[in-house]
Amino acid sequence: MRWLPLLLLLLSSLPLLALPTVPGSEAYVSSEKGKGRFPLVAGGKAAPLFASAQDWPGVLRAARDLQADINRVTQRQPALTTDQAPAGKQVVIIGTVGKSPLIDQLIRDQKLDATGLAGKWETFVVQAIKKPMAGVDRALVVAGSDKRGTIYGLYDLSQQMGVSPWYWWADVPVAPQKSLYVLPGRHTLGEPKVKYRGIFINDEAPALQGWAQEKFGGVNSKMYAHMFELILRLKGNYLWPAMWGNAFSADDPQNPALADEYGIVMGTSHHEPLTRAHDEWRRFGKGPWNYQTNAEALRAFWRGGMERMGQRENIVSIGMRGDGDEPMSEESNIALLERIVTDQRRIIAETTGKPAEQTPQLWALYKEVQDYYDRGMRVPDDVTLLLCDDNWGNIRKLPKLGEKPRAGGYGIYYHFDYVGGPRNYKWLNTNPLPRIWEQMHLAHAYGADRIWIVNVGDLKPMEFPISFFLDYAWNPDKWPASSLERYHREWAAAQFGAKHAAGIADILAKYAKYNARRKPELLDQNTFSLTNYNEWPTVVADWQQLLIQAEQINQQLPAQYRDAYFQLVLHPVLAGANLNELYYTVALNHDAAKKGQANTNAMAEKAKALFAKDAEIKQRYHALAGGKWNHMMDQTHIGYTYWQQPPVDKMPEVVTLPPDKIKALVEPTVSAAVTKPGGKLPAAGSGFLETDGYVSIEAEHYDKAVNGGGATWQVIPDLGRTLSGVTVMPPMVGSPTPGGNTPHLEYRVQLSTTAPLTVQAYFSPTLDFKNQGGLRYAVSFDDEAPQLINLHTGMVADNGNRPWEQAVAQNIIIKTSQHRLSKPGEHTLKFWLVDPGVVLQKLVIDCGGLKPSYLGPPESPRGAASPKVIESKGSVGQR
Repeated sequence: MRWLPLLLLLLSSLPLLALPTVPGSEAYVSSEKGKGRFPLVAGGKAAPLFASAQDWPGVLRAARDLQADINRVTQRQPALTTDQAPAGKQVVIIGTVGKSPLIDQLIRDQKLDATGLAGKWETFVVQAIKKPMAGVDRALVVAGSDKRGTIYGLYDLSQQMGVSPWYWWADVPVAPQKSLYVLPGRHTLGEPKVKYRGIFINDEAPALQGWAQEKFGGVNSKMYAHMFELILRLKGNYLWPAMWGNAFSADDPQNPALADEYGIVMGTSHHEPLTRAHDEWRRFGKGPWNYQTNAEALRAFWRGGMERMGQRENIVSIGMRGDGDEPMSEESNIALLERIVTDQRRIIAETTGKPAEQTPQLWALYKEVQDYYDRGMRVPDDVTLLLCDDNWGNIRKLPKLGEKPRAGGYGIYYHFDYVGGPRNYKWLNTNPLPRIWEQMHLAHAYGADRIWIVNVGDLKPMEFPISFFLDYAWNPDKWPASSLERYHREWAAAQFGAKHAAGIADILAKYAKYNARRKPELLDQNTFSLTNYNEWPTVVADWQQLLIQAEQINQQLPAQYRDAYFQLVLHPVLAGANLNELYYTVALNHDAAKKGQANTNAMAEKAKALFAKDAEIKQRYHALAGGKWNHMMDQTHIGYTYWQQPPVDKMPEVVTLPPDKIKALVEPTVSAAVTKPGGKLPAAGSGFLETDGYVSIEAEHYDKAVNGGGATWQVIPDLGRTLSGVTVMPPMVGSPTPGGNTPHLEYRVQLSTTAPLTVQAYFSPTLDFKNQGGLRYAVSFDDEAPQLINLHTGMVADNGNRPWEQAVAQNIIIKTSQHRLSKPGEHTLKFWLVDPGVVLQKLVIDCGGLKPSYLGPPESPRGAASPKVIESKGSVGQR
């Protein structure tokens, strides 16, 4: 055992845990000493922090956060001084260009290069320099171009040390380190590509509302302090606050003051003009919310909002909707709305004492307001046009290519959570990253980059998509479609370390994909087919396998990670798996009752037990961290009968049979095993083989991709309900007339019939964002003329429009075409580019045997393998 002391000595010299990754960033902090590295913490001592008392209060506050973060990681708290330079040979200097005399002096002395910093928006640099001042050998400088630039630099350093932005909001622990060294070089993320990047807290009762009341006495500045810090740690800068029954500025005067101190740009939602919360009209308004009959009272109300705002950073919403986020009255017209905007801008100018165009403003083209714009309503050029999705993650409109740029630019209002038709969705995260990427990539490509704001409901449980939304907004070019798997993995590693990152990444991707097939609030026992293609059993088996995977990792994680893991990973899997099994069991119960099977009553009892388990899972969440998150899972999600939530979760109806109605013999129920497509196969050949009267093909499994005209076919991995999506890049290419050698995909198939065929094409529910009357594609067999088909015929993104409601509820658009072939055997199915922005997920050829199902039949078997062929220049994304 003589080697044991040597081994212990060796182990003691190793770092406790590897530093976590920061998604999309190169690591510049290490736990190991090296040439040229700056010792942030070494030899049991932490380098002191030095900032100027003249700097922004928000910068000094973030400097105190860095001080606390260093202590969290190393159990060594550095000194922080703001009056005179600390004693020591190694010092951290923090400051803002033009606001900190320390930084400005370093620039004047040419010890800090201001190139790429001065005059930039929200830019930072972290860099070690020599002899910054008398008595100091080296300094690590954290300098910002402006207030938030410096703050981001401090928080970026914290992340590099291993402090997750979610350390408080999701209880992500910090991996302890004995030493921290900053690598040599100039570390910066440059300027953000999207200027204003933020979240909207909405639909906040009963979850966030009940939680905040219990923990802070209300949705007040004590709660918002944590939210402001989170947004800044995620490198966001913008917030629309909670507004249902809440009034940010009126409820707690500290709210706006604290936001300004932290450095958060505040706004109000799309229908709350001139910084006034919706609930303030109920409290302080006089008369009806009607500009035709009560303009003077409304102007006074709005003036009060602007006077209260003062010089704090805000983006002021302008325009007007009906009271309570409703459409304006029928008699409202464009002339009236334009007069409202004119009067509002006069108020803005008078209260701020400067021209209206010097105060950032937005006009949200939400729902019917977009109709006013389409009919010719305009606002001044300096106002940002905030374009919107349909509340279900499908962007309704984008700027026209080649249009004269607006001084105010364009932005996007997006949704991860929604209250409205065809159904509320706000219980679990149902937002897969590939889907967010596909739509926000369109926004970036079309130049909607002034504001990105996303409705996140109660904030929890949207932690993962919030991280991605704000990371992607900082630099969309850093995250192509092929990098999304890496983002999942790096984010998982940042929260839980590298050991289980790949497995956790897989779970994060799959649970969101499964939830997005149909949002939990829309599920019932009839969603999936009980008999065709083993659909219900397969769906439940997928969830159960994911749950096994999630539970295995949970058992292997160190105990201190369990609370965070439950919130971010295990809970959505556990809750989703249980809910799907509940509805599957109800389906089995109903089926057994129809057949008089002996297991009817057992299935009813099992369903009741699963319903009870749903409540137990919620209570397990609420008990985490000593009850820290009590109420956060209070959103009801079982028992919906229309768009609005039920007051409480309601057990689905089950059937029980009296003994005399039950057959003597137990009949078999549907097996949970997955069966392969059966039936007679055509003669062997290449391509997909018809079985049981259909051919089913995943879009990415083409045999040949023909590019051209600047268009390249691109796989978006993991996008959609089954495998992935295929579209063309870039999404701004023109619309060719299909035929010949224009861009198309080819799929070889083996068919046994010449009977009339129907081709079903499955698409992501993208909308006609070009406002051109619908996005189109074309399809053909062999050399027949391509059939041109419009995805959006009869579709209007509004409640009551059946095609749209079906598309968003099922998360798919399915279009059909009819074909007749001259002979059986091998044929080539061609899918043609007509309009970019169309995302194909699946093709199904119905030869007369297709059966009803939700997801469509599983992919058909393939004959002799043949390599993919890609014609012309360009690349295709790989899984």
